[in-house]
Amino acid sequence: MTSTIPPELERSRFTASVRRHHRELHVHCYRMLGSFEESEDLVQETFLRAWRARDTYAGRSSLRAWLYKIATNACLDALDKRPRRVSATGEVAWLQPYPDELLEELPGEGDDPEAAAVEKETIELAYLVAIQHLPPLQRAVLILRDVLDCSVNETAEVLETSAPAVNSALQRARAAMKKHLPERRSEWPANVDATAAERELLARYVEASERAELLGFKHLFSEDLRFSMPPVPGVWEGRDNVLQSWVDGGFGLEAFGSLRCVLTHANRQPAVVNYIRRPGDDRYSALAIDVLRIAEGTIAGIVTFDAAVFSSFGLPETLPRD
Repeated sequence: MTSTIPPELERSRFTASVRRHHRELHVHCYRMLGSFEESEDLVQETFLRAWRARDTYAGRSSLRAWLYKIATNACLDALDKRPRRVSATGEVAWLQPYPDELLEELPGEGDDPEAAAVEKETIELAYLVAIQHLPPLQRAVLILRDVLDCSVNETAEVLETSAPAVNSALQRARAAMKKHLPERRSEWPANVDATAAERELLARYVEASERAELLGFKHLFSEDLRFSMPPVPGVWEGRDNVLQSWVDGGFGLEAFGSLRCVLTHANRQPAVVNYIRRPGDDRYSALAIDVLRIAEGTIAGIVTFDAAVFSSFGLPETLPRD
């Protein structure tokens, strides 16, 4: 039977129904791809594919499940067209951070403390880096089964494969994740007020940054500190090696300039936004965002992203001098 709904109204209703799932689909694509910007492109591709295939949606599953199937396969198609490899040293050159402010848009987020803890573990940068080591199909299976809690049969239906194939891929994916994920250590000792301790640690990090005090950093970093700056190649490991790399880059010299820092959060981790004022400048300009991983009361990892990511956080490009 031909629909009697005017095309404009049909399009409007369809758009409204799928847009409700925008943020969770964006996060799903982000886990698959590791790139914030590319994930937005894939969400739009998902909506376009859904519109074109709307007549095939028979309602046997929820609209949400149908969209996840389309999004997953759109990501797999994109990864097939643009295959990428993690470097031998483990950095993911295309990695981008995800603003916590946008994660708050997820439906039901924060209602269940236990669910929120699982969410954090599967959105942290260390998880994103580890999952990028997996072949795309294994990556999709792991996300569908372990993150979205889909059944074996549901996962097989999404990926148009068999249940035994799903189980096999999941087994290999879990083994690979254990290899590539860093040891999960508690952020703070059990008897410590985590909120107050994090606030103090960040204040000391900001102070060391703005005063260019390398010794101040040394007391905040774990000995096995890991530092990277995607898309810049290279991973620096060890507190002294990291600090030396900063010295080699001119940090602390007058010619380098002075920093002003602002606190934010990304990927459920604390982050420090850095603005720089070079000699002769009358304003501070966007420089970088440091996303911090805390373990046992010290900073165990820093992933630094350049100013290109400021727009996704809604951050200004400059700050006044005073």
